Amino acid sequence: MSVTRRRSALLAAGVALTVAGSGVALFPASAAPTRYEAESSPATCAGAIESNHAGYSGSGFCNADNAVGAAAQFTVTAATAGSATVAVRYANGTTTNRPADVLVNGAVAHAGSAFDGTGAWSTWTTKTLTVPLNAGTNTIRLSPTTATGLANIDYLEIDVAGPQPSGKQLEDLDRGLVSVRSGTGNLVSWRLLGTESVSTGFNVYRGTTKLNASPITNSTNFLDSGAAGDASYTVRAVVGGVEQAPSTPSLRFTGGNYLDVPISRPGSNYTAGDASVGDADGDGQYEIFLKWDPSDQKDNSQSGVTSNVYIDAYKLNGQRLWRVNLGRNIRAGAHYTQFQVYDYDGDGRAEMAVKTGDGTVSGTGQVIGNGSADHRNSSGYVLTGPEYLTVFNGLTGAAMSTVPFDPARGNICDWGDCYGNRGDRFLAGTAYLDGQRPSIIMGRGYYAKSAIAAWDFRNGQLTRRWKFDSSSAGSQWTGRGAHSLSIADVDGNGTDEIIYGGMTINSNGTGRYTTSFYAHGDALHVGDFLPSRPGKEIWMIHEQSSGAAATLRDGNSGAVIMQKNNTCSCEGPARGAAGDVYAGNAGGEFWGRGTGLTSLFNGSGGNVGRTPGSANFVAWWDADPVRELLDGNHVDKYGTGGDTRLMTGTGAHSVNGTKSTPSLSGDLFGDWREEVILPRDDNAALRIYATTTQTDRRIHTLMHDAQYRVAIAWQNTAYNQPPHPSFFLGNGMSTPPQPKIYVR
Repeated sequence: MSVTRRRSALLAAGVALTVAGSGVALFPASAAPTRYEAESSPATCAGAIESNHAGYSGSGFCNADNAVGAAAQFTVTAATAGSATVAVRYANGTTTNRPADVLVNGAVAHAGSAFDGTGAWSTWTTKTLTVPLNAGTNTIRLSPTTATGLANIDYLEIDVAGPQPSGKQLEDLDRGLVSVRSGTGNLVSWRLLGTESVSTGFNVYRGTTKLNASPITNSTNFLDSGAAGDASYTVRAVVGGVEQAPSTPSLRFTGGNYLDVPISRPGSNYTAGDASVGDADGDGQYEIFLKWDPSDQKDNSQSGVTSNVYIDAYKLNGQRLWRVNLGRNIRAGAHYTQFQVYDYDGDGRAEMAVKTGDGTVSGTGQVIGNGSADHRNSSGYVLTGPEYLTVFNGLTGAAMSTVPFDPARGNICDWGDCYGNRGDRFLAGTAYLDGQRPSIIMGRGYYAKSAIAAWDFRNGQLTRRWKFDSSSAGSQWTGRGAHSLSIADVDGNGTDEIIYGGMTINSNGTGRYTTSFYAHGDALHVGDFLPSRPGKEIWMIHEQSSGAAATLRDGNSGAVIMQKNNTCSCEGPARGAAGDVYAGNAGGEFWGRGTGLTSLFNGSGGNVGRTPGSANFVAWWDADPVRELLDGNHVDKYGTGGDTRLMTGTGAHSVNGTKSTPSLSGDLFGDWREEVILPRDDNAALRIYATTTQTDRRIHTLMHDAQYRVAIAWQNTAYNQPPHPSFFLGNGMSTPPQPKIYVR
């Protein structure tokens, strides 16, 4: 049994662990909620227990009298005093609210809480509340405040809060141990987890043979020279001089520097597109989530009917877990479907959140909405009919919660045109708005009106946290969006802000600041690029015929640090990138493609070298902390005299047309260097490329840096952008701080 899975077993038993030498606590996922049925004593019902409406749990439900105070009451227990989440399952077959006071031990905890109509008495829904409980026995009373009485009550579920963790919730990953062929040997690489001390030692085993004389403490890789290509490895952490349990055996990259993951093409007119990763089954290993793009997909500016969009989930051995068919009422194109993969409810398993429509079919065959509805107009646009937001189970593909989509369409003309170009452009992300747990971010519009809604997925239900709308915020907030977004804690208070192009939105949904630039641009990078100054910086491309071609601004205040202007009356630059790609300059560099961006710039705007050969993605690939250029199917090393090719993905291709992006790039396996996922040319496999170069640098897995991890989630959004961590990773870097996280 691996140390990570052993740790999970202890956590599942309710044991809180502290990792030796790190001071980082690991907390168990919440125990299963306790259910209290309305028909079971000592629950009481001021009316009758009935069973004449289908869909209830147990043997019946409480149909209280239609009178003020005709209540349903439950007696619940709690091991310790504290807050608890109460889920009330109810049905209200009317179209009007039936409000009720929620009293705990006789005191009003929630006054006039809304129990809205569900449309039918056999349609049940769940209302979630937080209440204080004493240790021992408590009463929870639902008391109607109007003469229409109470909704029918099926049951209560109580989820008592356990030990309160600190930091941000991230995945309980395993070692991610991989073996990549390097010359005549194998490069064995593994994760240093964010819950571990940076000084943790490791022993490497080929089979039962230990390969290192003393614990490895300066890196998280080992070159096994002369070993057979099919050798199998494990690693064991050494903590306090004691060797721990072995890891899961290594994943062998069977193609030398790549691993092919078989995939199942929906049809000959489909190509593999954007991808994401998440631990769908809680075993500490990533599954791959893949969107399929049809050949007739459209930009929003183009009319025409498109084929359906499909999203699959795969194990690394190619086993397909499920396929979601988004259906005819979700148009195919880069700006329509932005899917987010993350563990939103903290149960240790990833979910997928995505916009759905009438006729979307889940991975288990559930049809969302009206399966026979066709809302496409003669031009192929979908400008009428309901829109939904659905959370799908990452392991089964089942629809777990579906709600009306917000930001809602409303009047399509309000977004800047009436044919669907501007009003049907969507962005999505994942953010830690409360500083601990992840929320779903859904955005709509950026040329003119922009709206952003934040959603929580807790206890099986989607609830909206807040909504920002530029129409009500003021004209200075209109037209500031871009073809991508980013998420980062720009003010250092522990909660995330949403960088929505040229404006930044606070974690509570209020506007933080907006810029004066017409923001519509194709590139956006947020990170600690200049370690000599406090906070984070934002490098953004602006597509406008005059004025700023690109700006570097302070992430916290929006103040412009450096600006490069367009030198022609054309649209402006189309791409730009940021990162430390040149060791000859202190800190990061900034560059782009287009007029006004003819050099490699430092943070003051000075010319420090020739323009790199690409301005697309960047990736950490070789031994040093300077980042490399990733474009199309190749990785290049920047040099003052020219770029040097480090890797070519022969037999594989990039995605998203002229954007030439990978399906996904990030620190997916092994040490802190990044992998690149590209579709194989025949679209029968995803090809995962990894570095073959040994490094003596040790950094915690980037997937336990919260800013980097959410960047992996939003990378597939519209015009894909590369991930950046919350700290400076480059030449002359300081030791990064210990991640402030807990894992589930």
